[in-house]
Amino acid sequence: MPATSQLAALYAVAFGGFVAFSVYLPTYLVTSFGLDRGDAALRTAGFVVLAVAMRPVGGWLSDRADPVKILVAAFVVVGILALAAAFEPPLMPVGTLLFLGIAGALGTGTGAVFALLARLVAPGEVDAVTGVVGAAGGLGGFFPPLVMGVVFGATGSYLLGFVLLAATAAAAAAFTATVVRRRAQCPAAEHASPDTPPQTGHRA
Repeated sequence: MPATSQLAALYAVAFGGFVAFSVYLPTYLVTSFGLDRGDAALRTAGFVVLAVAMRPVGGWLSDRADPVKILVAAFVVVGILALAAAFEPPLMPVGTLLFLGIAGALGTGTGAVFALLARLVAPGEVDAVTGVVGAAGGLGGFFPPLVMGVVFGATGSYLLGFVLLAATAAAAAAFTATVVRRRAQCPAAEHASPDTPPQTGHRA
């Protein structure tokens, strides 16, 4: 089902980005800023806690507004902050604020994806689609750390890796604002049974 693949792609960016940062952020902090591993792990824990805390906030906002708009805003914020982080500003306070902002946006995005799922998927298919989308998020977090490692090994800098993250977030925002928005505006057509007669727009 197209809706499943679209939601899986969006969750791969949102939750996958969260997983990737959780895995690779300690290495990045040690390599780029010379932190000891304990300090880097503590700062990463703060990133994780904020992202997790913002997930229900993303769902709450989506219940009160359009989840498409919430998701687009989250991806735009991730893109802007990732681009700023590419230039490795001082960790205190600018770098810390950038990473916390990315954490908050990714957490909000994960909540918005599942709010959107409830609107796009027929009730009888929610459980199956949720499993597929959740698996996509895990896979989405597998590749970015590998890419960051390859990029740093080849260039000695993380700039290109952050630029790729910003480009991915921008593409996800554009995809959500166009293709996913159109589907969200007419989900009933997809859920209709082939045996259901078309509505004529009037009653006898």
